Amino acid sequence: MKYFFLFIKKTLRFILKPLSFAPAILVMYMIFYLSGQDGATSSQLSYKVSTKVVVTAEKLLKKDFTKEQIAHYADRIHFYIRKLGHVTEYFILAVTIAFPLYVYRIRGWWLMLVAGLFCLGFAAMDEYRQSFVSGRVPSRRDVAIDSIGIFTGIVLVRVMGWIGRMTVFRPLSNK
Repeated sequence: MKYFFLFIKKTLRFILKPLSFAPAILVMYMIFYLSGQDGATSSQLSYKVSTKVVVTAEKLLKKDFTKEQIAHYADRIHFYIRKLGHVTEYFILAVTIAFPLYVYRIRGWWLMLVAGLFCLGFAAMDEYRQSFVSGRVPSRRDVAIDSIGIFTGIVLVRVMGWIGRMTVFRPLSNK
């Protein structure tokens, strides 16, 4: 009976470990889809987000902005919202890439190198792809901004993995 459960455990790990990359594939698809939008559609989407940020801030601060003021502030933060979108999507990509690699016991500087180069390569490829999309242009600056999210995501996985190994999973490793 002991060997049966060991067999089941190993079989489940064999099947489930590769599935840990599924979120990364979904995030890559999302990035690929968003970067495939033409320039006007992409700008319009981020402008809607900028407007929602201003409206939310207005409610929280109990201000009574006119539509012109909302549009003015949305215009002022639009660039930053677009760049924050880059940081956020590549942060999520880095976490969804680094975590499965961590599960496969790629840790430390190797994790930074493998996950970082993969995500950075994807960011560069994505920017290159934008040169073929109407109203979009590739930008080295966007890749640099993406790398902020990438680095932050990988560091978060490293820190959380280390904390988990030192606290939650430490009793399991002593057996």
